[in-house]
Amino acid sequence: MADTTQTSTASNFLDRLKSYVKTRKGTILTAEIVLSFIIIICYAASYYGGYSAVAICEMIFAMIIMVVFMMELDKQFQVISWPWTDFIRAAIGSGLYIITSLICVIRGTGDGARIAGGVFGFLAGILFGYDAYLTFKTIMSNRQHTPAPTDEP
Repeated sequence: MADTTQTSTASNFLDRLKSYVKTRKGTILTAEIVLSFIIIICYAASYYGGYSAVAICEMIFAMIIMVVFMMELDKQFQVISWPWTDFIRAAIGSGLYIITSLICVIRGTGDGARIAGGVFGFLAGILFGYDAYLTFKTIMSNRQHTPAPTDEP
C-alpha cells in the first residue's frame, strides 16, 4: 500500500506556487505571463500574426524565471547570476514590447485586434520596465560596499 503521510510533488509545487504568487516578484511575473498571453490572443486574431513571436518568447522566459525563483533553483545553480539574468530579460522585454506596440498601433488601421495587441503591448512594456527597475534596485542594494584595507596601525 502507498504511504499516505507523504505529500506528493504536485501538491508541494502548488503550495510553493500559491505562496510565491503572493510575493511582489511573484505577482509581477504572474501579471507578465497573463498579459503576454492576452497579447498572443490579440495578435493571433489580427490579420498579421507575426508580432506574436515577441509575446510568446517573453511569456516563456517569464515562466522559466518564475519557476527558477519559486523552486529556489537560483540558490542551487549559482553559476548564473539570476538577478542580472532577470534584469536583462525584463529590460529587453520592455524595449521589444514598446517597439512592436508602436509599430502595431501606427500601422494597425482597420485591424482592431492588432491595435488592441499594441495597447496591451504598451502596458506590458511598462510592466516589464517596472520589473527591470525593481530588479536593478535590488541588485544595487545587495551590493556589499566594503572599505578598502589600509595599512595604518
